[in-house]
Amino acid sequence: MMTKKVMGSSTLNVYLSARARIESNWRIQSAKKRFFDPIASDRGDVPGWVLVVLMTTGLVTAIWTIAAPRLTSILKNSLDAMNGIR
Repeated sequence: MMTKKVMGSSTLNVYLSARARIESNWRIQSAKKRFFDPIASDRGDVPGWVLVVLMTTGLVTAIWTIAAPRLTSILKNSLDAMNGIR
């Protein structure tokens, strides 16, 4: 069984002191606001993406249904022509 190592009070004080210095540094806070806050607030448009995927699938299915007989005949004619080359 693994046991967790508890931080000593001096290690904890060093950690808290470093964290306080980082949080009070205006350059770090400015960079955080510029780079990380927009990423965290961007949730995306899931219903929009679902709609795009469904519409694309529908269009491909419809076009494939209409074009399948013609594409099949083109492929068959091409393969027959290749067999005649021998």
